[in-house]
Amino acid sequence: MDRSQKADAVAFLSGIFAEAGAVVITRNLGMTVAQSTALRIKIREAGATSKVAKNSLAKLAIAGTDYEGLVDFFDGPTAIAASSDPVAAAKAVIEFAKTTDKIEIVGGSMGKHVLNADGVKALASMPSLDEMRGTLIGLIQAPATKIAQLTTAPAAKLARVFSAYAEKEAA
Repeated sequence: MDRSQKADAVAFLSGIFAEAGAVVITRNLGMTVAQSTALRIKIREAGATSKVAKNSLAKLAIAGTDYEGLVDFFDGPTAIAASSDPVAAAKAVIEFAKTTDKIEIVGGSMGKHVLNADGVKALASMPSLDEMRGTLIGLIQAPATKIAQLTTAPAAKLARVFSAYAEKEAA
């Protein structure tokens, strides 16, 4: 890599760190090309990005961001998974790690909060932003639905009473 390519790589990584809601650092322990491709696809499907970068360039890119606490994690063959949704990258990496022992979760960060491997696993167990939005909408709609049911219930009861009297009269 020449100097301009390194500057471009640092700028690209800085952009990733600037937009990320959470970052997960993994270590490759001899994954095949097919496994690496499968991991990248899984991360991309989750709405996250994955990048393998030189540790020295990643350390330069991380300087001055909220993720400076991750500097110590950049040792050995590392990869970066980042997403704007704080849970997406962690979920994708943890799900993939369950299928192979050739990837190690080193740690991660949500802004200035540095997480160890167990913290990343706990983060992955949380519902995603879309799931939380769905739950919130369900909670907001539930009272309105119950009110609608309560307002129609007396009319339905009256209709059943009138129907019962009509059947009684007919019999």
